[in-house]
Amino acid sequence: MSDAPAVVRSGSRTHWGAQLLIVLGLSLGQSAVYSVVQLLDKATRAPLSQGKSTLNQSLSSREYFDLAYQLLDIVFSLVPVALVLYFVWEAAGRGAWRVPFARLGFDFRRPGRDALYGAGLFLAIGVPSLGLYWAGRALGITTSIIPSGLEQYWWTVPVLIFSAVRHAVLEETIVVGFLMGWLRRLGWGTTATVAASAILRGSYHLYQGIGPFAGNAVMGLVFCWVYRRYGRVMPLVIAHALLDVVAFVGFSLVGKAIGLG
Repeated sequence: MSDAPAVVRSGSRTHWGAQLLIVLGLSLGQSAVYSVVQLLDKATRAPLSQGKSTLNQSLSSREYFDLAYQLLDIVFSLVPVALVLYFVWEAAGRGAWRVPFARLGFDFRRPGRDALYGAGLFLAIGVPSLGLYWAGRALGITTSIIPSGLEQYWWTVPVLIFSAVRHAVLEETIVVGFLMGWLRRLGWGTTATVAASAILRGSYHLYQGIGPFAGNAVMGLVFCWVYRRYGRVMPLVIAHALLDVVAFVGFSLVGKAIGLG
């Protein structure tokens, strides 16, 4: 009997499952695990209402080293997106380089429609998100969220915008476009696929508290519905980027002036 390992046939469920686990392990799945641990850490120290979650933290006390670290963090955090695009390209038969972008709807073929839908989603999600945050704070199940912990430098606002776009691209291509597509390849039904995507989105926000978990899970359900209807992640990327730009940059510019943070 030969001891040589069996060759995994490209296109098998084992193949798709391995790809999915690799991508999640390098990106948002890893973030979800850390978020659970961070939530337990905060909850066992003090009530969640007394906890604080700081996004976009300073990485160095020296201005230009901080800038370098921020840009490096943004660039390297997008490597899993490149891996997703490669896997989609491979699954499509390795045709033109544009194929994975078209398959996910992550391109500029419909700029006007994508921008319109993205802006509509931004308005539909933005106000309820603020309400859920304040409700969570009042109920004591949400930490105080500081969207920007960066010092005020000439590069702060551009970096915050880049960071917002980074989060939008990373989350929507992976937790919606890739995850839903690969779960379908694994034989999952629509309900289970949508639920998995929404729960994962909520899970990697758990470090902020129970309120953000619930709010982001609901946002995930809406985004999955839009993606299933139109087959494009670009409107989701636009909406998500707008949400984060307003939160990050708005807080950075006026947060302290109005008593936040």
